[in-house]
Amino acid sequence: MDLTGSDWKLLSSLLPEDWERLAAETGALKGLRKDKSADALLRTLLIHLANGCSLRHTVARARAAGLADLSDVALMKRLRKSEEWLRRLCVELMRESGVVAAGDAAAVAVDGTTVKEPGAGGSLWRLHYAVRLPTLECGHFELTSAKGSGTGESLARFPVRAGDLVLADRCYSTAAGVRHVADRGGRVAVRVNTAALPLRDPEGGPFDLLGAVRTLRRAGAVGSWPVRVEVRGGAPVAGRLCAIRKTREAALLAVKKLRRKASRRQQRLRPETIEYARHVIVFTTFPAAEFDAEAVLDWYRLRWQVELVFKRFKSLAGLGHLPKRDPTSARAWLYGKLLTALLTEKILRHAEALSPWGFDWRRTLPQPLA
Repeated sequence: MDLTGSDWKLLSSLLPEDWERLAAETGALKGLRKDKSADALLRTLLIHLANGCSLRHTVARARAAGLADLSDVALMKRLRKSEEWLRRLCVELMRESGVVAAGDAAAVAVDGTTVKEPGAGGSLWRLHYAVRLPTLECGHFELTSAKGSGTGESLARFPVRAGDLVLADRCYSTAAGVRHVADRGGRVAVRVNTAALPLRDPEGGPFDLLGAVRTLRRAGAVGSWPVRVEVRGGAPVAGRLCAIRKTREAALLAVKKLRRKASRRQQRLRPETIEYARHVIVFTTFPAAEFDAEAVLDWYRLRWQVELVFKRFKSLAGLGHLPKRDPTSARAWLYGKLLTALLTEKILRHAEALSPWGFDWRRTLPQPLA
């Protein structure tokens, strides 16, 4: 998208209505010597964040377009000052999408992705991040090498507060990660990796997971079973398995995906693997008195809704020059990437709407940033 041209009129029409007020309220414009234009500032930042330009290339393009006359160092400082503004914009766009957490509990969605720096010789990094819902505050941001011992995805990498409800995908389904959350007073809902999570019944005997899910015979059927996770060298963690049977169409897609993956790897699928693929299976330590099985699955679905945005974020995360030393700059970069992902989602929604032009032409054109 050409952020120095007419495309900005479309993009700005999709921003929250009070986006310019938020710029002043959060201090993003503080320190600008001349006209304090939120329009020009956001356009300049998005050249860097959305288009993937280096700081030096960004200031050159902004200067040529009459948006800003800044050095690359000044632009980095401006990005740092815009951290809270970018976060608030993300929150408002999330609310428009209906992605909010209910009640007073603090939900934390964790994820990870790899980031490739520009250029043939660019380094490959792994980005680990946690986002608190519904505020979208960055609870954790860490960069590691993408290869080597101790660089993989793990719940043990994330700080956990007492009372946190941690929502995590299948790659975080390990006994050590579950123990890490429990030891810090948090609760977890994690998609089960049947090959990695050691499950037992409450007495410590083998748990028949296959037999349990086979009792769910119709689409939408929900089941719940008490289990415990065995932890090597530590006490087991008591919890529940909550599962729901997918619709026929969703199950067929899941099995088809598994078959393609097995074919590429020249592997043979086991019958139980195919059966598990017909269900969503979540291990949780959420208290049963407050969260029945349907509620647990709804909370996990909240993470899935956020995952739709994260997937878009992951496709954009490889663009641009990721700050690796300054935590404030790194968080601002993260919020800028999330903002880009949320705006992309909104553009796609508008493309399916009835309006033939897809944006509000009444929005005024931006003014230069000096």
